[in-house]
Parts: sequence; structure tokens; C-alpha cells
Amino acid sequence: MLARLRTAVLLLLLLPLTACGTIKLGHDFDMGLFQSRIEQGATTRTQILDWLGNPSGTGVSVSSDGHRYEQWTYYFAKGKVDKPSAAKMKILQIKFDQQGVVRSYNWSTSGN
Repeated sequence: MLARLRTAVLLLLLLPLTACGTIKLGHDFDMGLFQSRIEQGATTRTQILDWLGNPSGTGVSVSSDGHRYEQWTYYFAKGKVDKPSAAKMKILQIKFDQQGVVRSYNWSTSGN
């Protein structure tokens, strides 16, 4: 009971600090630099790792014709807790064929 009370008091004391705090998710990456270097059908996984580091997530994408691609996702988000509508977000998804060569990519951004 006392431990729960201490936890509740600590949360109440920290809440005002987080309301003004900045939150970051993922790691920032330079989309312009990526676009200047990427070459569909030639750029490899190793090159992407050198440029951007490890992806935030990985998975598989299956195209409408049944081809399977390894998919890497990079994301970055930064914003203030009290102003989520002003958050800056970037998402980059890269698809690789079985040889580890980039077949396609897409990206999106929002915010400043």
C-alpha cells in the first residue's frame, strides 16, 4: 500500500514536468541525403545500413503479384507533449528483393 502511494505521489509530481517536455521517438535521418544517394535496383542493404543505421522495424511486404520483399522502416517523431498537433514526423519504408537490393521505397513527413 505504501509503495503504491509513493508511486502515485511521484507520478503526480512528474506530470507537470512532462506536460512541457519534448518527446522523441526513433532516430532522425536526412531524407534529402537519402534521396540523393538511393538508386532503385542498385543500392544494397549494406549501403542503407551505412547511411541510416539499423531500421526501427523490419517486416515482409507481399506485392499483388505474389512477390515477397523484406521491408525496413525508419521513423522519427519529435514534439511537445502539450502540443501534439505541432509534432514533426518522418517515416521511410524500403523494400529489398531476395538479393538485398532496393526495389522500392516510400516516405512521408508531417509538421515542421
